[in-house]
Amino acid sequence: MIELNDLPALNATLNSISFVLLVTGYGCMKKGRITAHKRLMLSAFGVSVLFLISYLTYRFCGQEKRFGGQGWIRPVYFVILITHVVLAATVPVLASWTLVMGLNGKIDKHRRLARWTLPIWLYVCVTGVVVYVLLFRLYGPAS
Repeated sequence: MIELNDLPALNATLNSISFVLLVTGYGCMKKGRITAHKRLMLSAFGVSVLFLISYLTYRFCGQEKRFGGQGWIRPVYFVILITHVVLAATVPVLASWTLVMGLNGKIDKHRRLARWTLPIWLYVCVTGVVVYVLLFRLYGPAS
């Protein structure tokens, strides 16, 4: 059974899976494999929804963790964290809208929006894992 303290690791794993699905889906689209692209992007969206549920559960039920790193890593961590949080707030809207445009056959609008959505979503996936590693593995929370 998954416990509350397991959720940050689960969240990082879900972010990693989303990243792989997004990159693979993009690659399929570039090769003209549209059905595979659609399935992979829908899977990435589904994994991201699971992430959001897990993340919100941890945020509302878990204990807040303060970054324990000192020196040069501290401002680096906070720059990564702030950009991650700001851009993460845009992903549900951007991803949903991009998905709707694609599923409704509005391919030109889908492509224009995806040019913004994909890099932001990928950045959020990567920085989510980086924040997890810095906060829970390398430096640990402050006491």
